[in-house]
Amino acid sequence: MEVPEPDVPWVTVVHNDPVNLMSYVTYVFQAYFGYSKEKAKKLMLDVHHKGRAIVSSGTREEMERDVQAMHSYGLWATLTQDR
Repeated sequence: MEVPEPDVPWVTVVHNDPVNLMSYVTYVFQAYFGYSKEKAKKLMLDVHHKGRAIVSSGTREEMERDVQAMHSYGLWATLTQDR
């Protein structure tokens, strides 16, 4: 018998890349997620300095949608379970 996964939230992680400008990444976070300029800039700085930032959390389906959206903006994003 299969044991169902516990309902652990999923997260969208945006990773640093050498291509996109910091101002563009900030813009994407504001445009797609509706974050304030301050929150978008803080997340962008996490991506820039730490190499990654968790930008959203929710169900697997929601995070798959967010990852696809980040890819459509040209950002490197993945989804994972938040443990």
